[in-house]
Amino acid sequence: MHIVVLSGPEMATEFKHKFPEGKEGITYTFLQTHSLLDEQLKPSDVVFDFLLHEQPERLSLYAPNQVVFCNAATVQLADLVSRNNLEESVTLIGFNGLPTLFNRPVLEVSLFNQSDKDKLEEVCKALGTDFLLVDDRVGLVTPRMICMIINEAYYTLQEKTAEVEDIDLGMKLGTNYPKGPFEWARQIGIANVYQVLNAVYEDTKDERYKICPLLKTKFLRGETA
Repeated sequence: MHIVVLSGPEMATEFKHKFPEGKEGITYTFLQTHSLLDEQLKPSDVVFDFLLHEQPERLSLYAPNQVVFCNAATVQLADLVSRNNLEESVTLIGFNGLPTLFNRPVLEVSLFNQSDKDKLEEVCKALGTDFLLVDDRVGLVTPRMICMIINEAYYTLQEKTAEVEDIDLGMKLGTNYPKGPFEWARQIGIANVYQVLNAVYEDTKDERYKICPLLKTKFLRGETA
């Protein structure tokens, strides 16, 4: 099986850690830009596209017989297909492609067509990973939950109820979370947290996902946490 991975350097490294090259005959091509997309895609069996949400129109470039895993932390697969006016879509699978949330024992995924579940099982078996199938919704499950927690933590910090270290420690000790919300924010990246919250809020208009002004300010300033 040959896999093309479109991603930045950070997620390419995380991908290699989750799926070591050479395992059971699996080979990879890593691309950071789309300039060679047509040429490089021809021999591929599977594509992991961490960048498709940035240029959703590129979905139309994929052949109908290709299996495409799309980073779906900020997009809905049904919306991608609808915006491209595709009569026949690829085997389109969403996945949680956020930093530190991708390289886990279980791959969080969604499907555009439920009939593609057999193909999903086949590919995940070849890759040697378990998977958790969730609904095709903006933010999947884990990204929206963790980003909501981070957002609430920023409201707490903004209101000067507690300091960063106290909030992190309190959440780990009080709720048994593996990381505090600000630890998660640093590892996932403020920009990614902001984008997930913005996408989920636009999709749901649920006040739980309305971005905290302090978090927004840090995003606009390019701060890391």
